[in-house]
Amino acid sequence: MDENCLLELKGISKTFSGVNALQKVDLKIKAGKIHALAGENGAGKSTLMKIIVGVYQPDENCGEMKFEGKIVQHASPQNAQDLGIGIIYQEFSLIPHMTVYENIFLGRELRKKNGLLDKKAMRKKAIELLSHLGIDIDPNAKIVELSIAQQQFVEIAKAISLKVKVLILDEPTAPLTPVEVENLFRLMKELRNKGVGMVFISHHLEEIFEIADEVTCLRDGQTVGYKTIEDLDIKELIRMMVGRDVSQTFPVNDVAIDYTSRPLLSIKELQRTNHTPKVSFDLFPCEILGVAGLVGAGRSELVKALTGADSSVVKVIEMNGETIKVKNPKDALDLGIGLLPEDRKTQGLILDFSVEYNVVINTLKESLNNIHTIRKRSLSVRTKKQIDALGIKTPSERTIVKNLSGGNQQKVVIAKWLSTKCKILIFDEPTRGIDVGAKAEIYELMRRLTRKGMGIIMISSELPEVVGISDRVLVMRKDNIVATLTKDEITPDRIMEYAAGAKGGNNAQ
Repeated sequence: MDENCLLELKGISKTFSGVNALQKVDLKIKAGKIHALAGENGAGKSTLMKIIVGVYQPDENCGEMKFEGKIVQHASPQNAQDLGIGIIYQEFSLIPHMTVYENIFLGRELRKKNGLLDKKAMRKKAIELLSHLGIDIDPNAKIVELSIAQQQFVEIAKAISLKVKVLILDEPTAPLTPVEVENLFRLMKELRNKGVGMVFISHHLEEIFEIADEVTCLRDGQTVGYKTIEDLDIKELIRMMVGRDVSQTFPVNDVAIDYTSRPLLSIKELQRTNHTPKVSFDLFPCEILGVAGLVGAGRSELVKALTGADSSVVKVIEMNGETIKVKNPKDALDLGIGLLPEDRKTQGLILDFSVEYNVVINTLKESLNNIHTIRKRSLSVRTKKQIDALGIKTPSERTIVKNLSGGNQQKVVIAKWLSTKCKILIFDEPTRGIDVGAKAEIYELMRRLTRKGMGIIMISSELPEVVGISDRVLVMRKDNIVATLTKDEITPDRIMEYAAGAKGGNNAQ
């Protein structure tokens, strides 16, 4: 055995209802190494991680798992935790209405000699952990009061407090700003220097090349390659992941946008609260209007106020030259404005319902017959039309939507709005948690929609995405639009200068 090997899996297989999720997968995690696990959604990464931490059991007589040279079989997540294996899930496991320090020490509460909870000691330790992460979070704050990025750091602090030997990080950078990602990578390097072995899962391939030492790639539940980072480049990794060449370029808008014409949507004045600025901007037919800014800049809040999901104190909007009123999301829906939210799983879909139900939920009344019962054939026909049009990969329209990959779930959200004949779509983080192959499909779909005359507002924290697909970019800082960039002005450096306040802003249309 390699004396540096902490965790070794050989020939691990797992089936669900006769479907192979994993087939003879091998993985070796070494002390003081960051091992990236790459693969498209549905490749088996999450299933493998859940076997490592004891959530799932591998199929009987199918491989073995060793920890520090000894064969192990975790009967529960607690067994894995006791050995020193920790995981930070993409879907947070925090208790929303408990405080930060209570979550960090949940199940491992510090106590005084008399047996009572030592809240003071837990708060102090929580501050130390968070300070080490380079983040300032009140340990007394409830999780529900924190941003997604802050919740991520609480998860990381919780894992580190366990003094893990192997740490699994599943999409840890998804909700973080560039500065926060730097803090995370600094911490990961410190843990690596202390001998911790890490599994790093990220759809941001550039991050893999920045932080990882080794890479194992899964495809269709099988190990298709292992390489050290020095012997790998991004094109080869993509080929390993998807089994084909995938272009890294973004689809070009081949329809000329007439910025002298009447806007499709014109925000004359929009003010969320008495303490935030009034903002104004236009969206034109055939345009993808990017909205960039750091976490907390007010991007998502802006579009929620626009669609009536959040309140506002001033809202003057014109659509096709006519003044409209959007008091609530139903008004937006009736006007043909759809919002694909940042958190598609809790706000965009009903996960335990079928693909069909999710697609037609906004237009069920169109499938009612004369006695006000649902014509099921009508639902099926309309859903199959969207499945074919968007290339949704699903066994059938009756498949439960939570069983689809992230990219196909996002397509179901898009299908839901297209079935309402929307003219304007607002994408909030359209490719978060989606693999490289599915990203290319989402980008092409967005372009296909604008070629038909639709207008798209896209909020994204991924600068390459903003730069690559936007026709214009609004840059936000402190709830204000500080710059409107066009053509050659749209560069990562220029966006970050305005977003961080290093460059004076304007509020031009």
